[in-house]
Amino acid sequence: MSEAGGGWRRATGVAGVALGVLATGAAAGVAIERMTVGRGMRKKARLALDSAGPYGALRGTPGKAYADDGTELYYEADDLDPAPAPERRRRLFGRRAPAPVTVVFSHGYCLNQDCWHFQRAALRGVVRTVYWDQRSHGRSARGAAQLERGEPVSIEQLGRDLKAVIDAAAPEGPLVLVGHSMGGMTVMALADQYPELIAERVVGVALVGTSPGRLGEVNFGLPVAGVNAVRRVLPGVLKALGQRAELVEKGRRATADLFAGIIKRYSFASRDVDPAVARFAERMIEGTPIDVVAEYYPAFDAHDKTEALARFAGLPVLVLAGVDDLVTPSEHSEEIAGLLPEAELVLVPDAGHLVMLEHPEVVIDRLADLLTRAGAVPAGATVKGYGSSSTARPG
Repeated sequence: MSEAGGGWRRATGVAGVALGVLATGAAAGVAIERMTVGRGMRKKARLALDSAGPYGALRGTPGKAYADDGTELYYEADDLDPAPAPERRRRLFGRRAPAPVTVVFSHGYCLNQDCWHFQRAALRGVVRTVYWDQRSHGRSARGAAQLERGEPVSIEQLGRDLKAVIDAAAPEGPLVLVGHSMGGMTVMALADQYPELIAERVVGVALVGTSPGRLGEVNFGLPVAGVNAVRRVLPGVLKALGQRAELVEKGRRATADLFAGIIKRYSFASRDVDPAVARFAERMIEGTPIDVVAEYYPAFDAHDKTEALARFAGLPVLVLAGVDDLVTPSEHSEEIAGLLPEAELVLVPDAGHLVMLEHPEVVIDRLADLLTRAGAVPAGATVKGYGSSSTARPG
């Protein structure tokens, strides 16, 4: 191998690491006062987490949906009862029993459905939930339009994907839609393209660390000069890296320690995040191939769903994210809340992009309140307090 060739390999490897992590958060936002977790609650949370299994180990009833381009989309449902839902409703209420409320969770860029681990553990047995993997992420198949025809991903396509999952996993009954980062944009795209679904079936919405648009203005905590340089070269660099995916993946593995440090910086703000949680996030992000990172990137610059937010007017809406997110400024979520004045805006100090992993107790608490307001769970229902990812020892 020539010296020049080896240098190119090292350079693309490091670039792939940096770009892959920056891509991790293609959106984040704003929300709540930090809740104090006492010694007893921390102990209870850890015991509950131990009983729920390792991070990302929770599984539900698997299913498959098919997008309009034929892409196979993987989802899992957590029902309230082991019996199939239609059978259970007939048994309890007769042939015309109403369908239960279903809460559908959409994950963010370079993640998968397992990122909702704490929320999933807390909501089991309380409400019916569906978790799915976006195309080319997790257990879903690579996007057919991207793999076969080289088409870029669009946020509009993701909205149609979500509709396909809903049609397969929750074809009837009320819905609560929960989306983090790119998942929040997916929910907005669904509303933009299927307003009748929102009007007829959606009873609540949670937008966690997401953005209505203007993502091209994000500076990722970098100096202005550096950001401008990155914006000029990033599209071309990503395209080139995507075409040399195998080589770049080797570079990412070779620089794993650097990769982990960058992930932690752009994912979390707290100093006492459990190393196991940080590693869990790292594994999800590492699992996203660089060519998938590349094919998604243009979608975020084009994303603008500001007008679609009007579809949620009059519904119970939660807007929540970390104040210290370096990927998308808190102003993006504040903008969402400004356009939906009846929404609850929750600002979480000392929280970064992956707020549902960093401060799960806050997210669970506010989701439980949203589900109560939406009529998805009775006011007296108990949502388990799974949720401290901190390793700090309270005084």
